[in-house]
Amino acid sequence: MSRIGKMPVELPEGVKAELAGQKLSVSGKNGKLERTVRSEIKISIEDGEIVLTRKDDSKKSRAFHGMERALINNMVKGVATGFEKELQLIGVGYRADTKGTNLELGLGYSHPITFQVPKGIKASVLKEGREIFVKLEGPDKQQVGQVAAQIRSLRPPEPYKGKGVRYRNEQVRRKAGKAGK
Repeated sequence: MSRIGKMPVELPEGVKAELAGQKLSVSGKNGKLERTVRSEIKISIEDGEIVLTRKDDSKKSRAFHGMERALINNMVKGVATGFEKELQLIGVGYRADTKGTNLELGLGYSHPITFQVPKGIKASVLKEGREIFVKLEGPDKQQVGQVAAQIRSLRPPEPYKGKGVRYRNEQVRRKAGKAGK
């Protein structure tokens, strides 16, 4: 049996879960998330816990047991406390600003980049001394990570000077420049 899949998902105070067939909806202070659980997995809500069991012992249902439990656990954590990612802008003249729901980024190109922040994600710009950070927050872990990856892909960190957009505390491997004579 899956070690992760057999553990029940506890519902913290203020989080409600509703089940309609295989469709699970979880709501809390940070919003509401819905997910359709795979048909190989049986789901039930009992005593403030979400319990997942396999319908049979096939290879396919064993493969999805732990994954479904982890995804449901992320839903519960997301509506209870939320997820966040921080990106750091490193480079001369690199800047960021929020304009309504958009993120205005100056990343060394000849024009500023306007990034449309999707619904459900809150973006804010933090300035700590000379460092600029973009903070992304939301209840859906997958969506927060995807938006962070899209912003990072606009100007990934380069290996010679380290300029670009990187995750906070990300270590970028640096290369030696040209060898002089």
